[in-house]
Amino acid sequence: MTVAPEVPRRRLTDRQVESIDALLVAAEAEVEEVGYDALSVRSVARRAGVAPATAYNYVSSKDHLLAELLWRRVAAVPDIAMASSASLTDRLEATVDALAAVTIGSPEVIAACTQGLLSSNVDVVGLRVRIGAEIHRRIAAAAAPADDAVAQVLVTTYFGALLSAGMGHMSYEEVPAFVVSAARLMAAGEV
Repeated sequence: MTVAPEVPRRRLTDRQVESIDALLVAAEAEVEEVGYDALSVRSVARRAGVAPATAYNYVSSKDHLLAELLWRRVAAVPDIAMASSASLTDRLEATVDALAAVTIGSPEVIAACTQGLLSSNVDVVGLRVRIGAEIHRRIAAAAAPADDAVAQVLVTTYFGALLSAGMGHMSYEEVPAFVVSAARLMAAGEV
């Protein structure tokens, strides 16, 4: 999988980092209160105590803000270190269980982040590629030494399960077990 180069950012001051962090915290609270449709960068900025013009220095849209929130959640998940003697399903289960931390909490926030992630906004596209590449990296590491096709099927299964959860066909808590059951079917040669 090709990863788009990260757009270089200027060095942020401590105050700027605090402003961005406040915007992300406020975005979660705002989504909980008003939902995706009523969310705006202006309302999030007001809640965060940041001027709207300042907020727009950091995010180009509400979708960009939500994609950044999701990216930070994914990046915060610690890598899983497991013995190479552990089975594929054990390694995958540990990895996907760790990734479940991304979806813990409010279903409204995750649904809003998912909707934001589908935007064609160039800033969102870059974050979507980074999120996908990071999840692929983690699942491929858990699936090693299996070939990349196995990892790609498992990554697609993971994203499909997240989509199903977002549509209400399963809960986010069921996603790890679903992906592991798919890995077990693959390991048994039943797919």
